[in-house]
Amino acid sequence: MDDNQLYRELGTLTRSKDLWRENISHVGALLEGLSPKITAKALWLLGEMGLKYPNEVAPYVSKIATYLDSPDDLLRERALNALGRIGRAKFETIKPHWEKMLSLATDSNPRVRLAFIWASENIATHTPEVYEQHMPLYAELLHDHDDRVRMEAPEMFRVMGKRLPKAVIPYTDTLQQLANNDPDPVVRIHSAGALKVLHDGN
Repeated sequence: MDDNQLYRELGTLTRSKDLWRENISHVGALLEGLSPKITAKALWLLGEMGLKYPNEVAPYVSKIATYLDSPDDLLRERALNALGRIGRAKFETIKPHWEKMLSLATDSNPRVRLAFIWASENIATHTPEVYEQHMPLYAELLHDHDDRVRMEAPEMFRVMGKRLPKAVIPYTDTLQQLANNDPDPVVRIHSAGALKVLHDGN
């Protein structure tokens, strides 16, 4: 089967959630030895499978985590995506690789930094306490030079504000400044949303 056929097969499987559990080992076997295009698709699908079946995907987590060091930007991005989804379902499964994930907050590629925020939001949904001492990382990303990263960064404060407000309180002035003055309307809306969640909870 060539890459295009395999990619289409994975696309069909992505939509066939009733077949996920029985195909986890098949997708896990595609994590190495194939093209970056197929590896990236397999990483994405394993992340989605792992949100639903974290225990069954657990044997592949260490291999997924090796791609956090990949020279390929897309594979670093997809590894973060996958670990974020699996970690949302069961943090303990990805915990050994969590500090490595944190190091990608300053990745040179904005898509990877964006994936880092998104993965963090996923994990913080059920395990917010692990991020309490790391909020300065996300405060830096509020001022990222990439607009897409700046649009997403306030969303981490929204997630944390709903679940662990004390972690966000030190950043209310910064969020208010962005909500009032940022030139990007999405950044303003997301910053205001983070503040609203914080104020609604108090």
